[in-house]
Amino acid sequence: MKIDAFDLKILAELQADGARTNQEISERVGLSPSPCSRRIRQLEDAGVISARAVRLDPESLGLNLTALIHIRMDRHTPERFEHFESIVCEYTEVQECYLITGQDADYQLKVTVPNMQEYQRILLNKITRIEGVIGVHSSFVLRKSVDTTNLPLKYAGKARLNDD
Repeated sequence: MKIDAFDLKILAELQADGARTNQEISERVGLSPSPCSRRIRQLEDAGVISARAVRLDPESLGLNLTALIHIRMDRHTPERFEHFESIVCEYTEVQECYLITGQDADYQLKVTVPNMQEYQRILLNKITRIEGVIGVHSSFVLRKSVDTTNLPLKYAGKARLNDD
């Protein structure tokens, strides 16, 4: 799909507030509602918009501890990685799971829980019991200086527009 300047404006508006109505978005980007709605549907169909979600404040829900966990695996095989990923994706405490390189780890997880006691329970009763996990290193978030899901659209637009 070719993304033009209107598409980028629509994406920026949706990133800023995914709950905006089609009418609000169309007014902000300078399109009438029908073409705006059609473009949004095309962006969804093409997979550019993969989902719409509500961001919740963890602390207001009593989720006061965020940990970044580096995991080392015993073997680097597709089967081992698939097994690990299939298990951790079931844990509601895990917000992110990345297969990484350049570290002394194979995976990085982002986990959010109410407190250290619950973190210990998750770590000892779930994560370290996954077959193939041989090392765990935890770091704890003291402050979130940047916390966004917004992507830098200035790069996406140029890459897509120059693919002619």
